[in-house]
Amino acid sequence: MLGYITRRLLVAVPTILVIITVAFFMMRIAPGGPFDMEQPMPEQIRQNILAHFGMDQPLWKQYVDYLAGLVRGDLGPSLKFRDKTVADIIAEGFPISATIGLLSISLALMIGSVLGSLAALRQNTAADFGVVGFATVGIVIPPFVVGPVLSLVVGIYLGWLPSGGLDPRHGMTIERLILPVVTLALPQIAIISRLMRASMIEVIRSNYIRTARAKGLSAGAVITRHAMRSAILPLVSYLGPAAAALLTGSIVIEQVFSLPGIGRQFVFAALQRDYTVVMGVVILYASLIIVLNLVADLLYAALNPKVKYD
Repeated sequence: MLGYITRRLLVAVPTILVIITVAFFMMRIAPGGPFDMEQPMPEQIRQNILAHFGMDQPLWKQYVDYLAGLVRGDLGPSLKFRDKTVADIIAEGFPISATIGLLSISLALMIGSVLGSLAALRQNTAADFGVVGFATVGIVIPPFVVGPVLSLVVGIYLGWLPSGGLDPRHGMTIERLILPVVTLALPQIAIISRLMRASMIEVIRSNYIRTARAKGLSAGAVITRHAMRSAILPLVSYLGPAAAALLTGSIVIEQVFSLPGIGRQFVFAALQRDYTVVMGVVILYASLIIVLNLVADLLYAALNPKVKYD
């Protein structure tokens, strides 16, 4: 197992390097720059700023210098927030995004698993059709539609919950997290319920489940002790990339609900050509996806004795 983990981590190094290289040069060839303004600044001042950030060097030299900084653990300074580094910006936004993401994936996993199991055990009944219909609607309607509607109806018209932002005195509160978490979780609930339904139907039709029933085990014992463990295996594979996406925050959700998470910082940095912040978030995204996929594979092996990693 240790050898497998080591090989996966070694393979991750060139993967991240390719991602860094592509992102670095794509940002540089995009039109505009971090110091382009509506009213152009004097050329001498512009050249001084470029020299300060090392952007007056050839592009290959900037790339090499950036990689050297990464090796030292330095993501560089922000080009727009002069008093902050990229690490500072990520440290400020990531806890908010991670909190929303963890709550969303936990809610989606609990509700989606229950709904999917219910639909599978009541196949071709009203309960099954209801779950399938809900899952279809949840997948079709995107979060950038659900978010504003919930904010408008629940937050403004009904006044039940705050429609967005952070409490200036207490920061993140439960009331301000409910709408973003629900909005972010709804598509995942739909996807997980469909995955769970299909997997559970396949499992309950398998021979070992028939054998367990023939031995006289109750329906509840068959489902909880035998069927559930096999049925959740497809969810484990799916939750790796899904958790990475949710943990790093949803760009749309953070924009809709005015949350200063990492996704919102990424959008601002991309629009303002803040190269170093964009690169820092891309590296964070890539690292999380690689690590969480590895964790998902290890969990899959732990739940499925047929899978062995040498």
